[in-house]
Amino acid sequence: MEIKVLGTGCSNCKTLEKLTRQAVEELSIDAQVVKEEDIVKIMGYGIMRTPGLVIDEKVVLSGRVPSVSEIKEIIQKAV
Repeated sequence: MEIKVLGTGCSNCKTLEKLTRQAVEELSIDAQVVKEEDIVKIMGYGIMRTPGLVIDEKVVLSGRVPSVSEIKEIIQKAV
């Protein structure tokens, strides 16, 4: 599983990356968390507001920072 955190480096983007890594660790799943900061690539996903969360190339969240428990739910639905 590949999880991408989309964001140019703002505090919300960094927070989402940290919480996503925490969620992956707590779930003990085999997932690679990647931070995508290239604005052209981010725009390619069609999101209008960052941060964004992409699981296996599918946008699952954008424009806000969810809680760790919500991120875990999103990941579990994608498995």
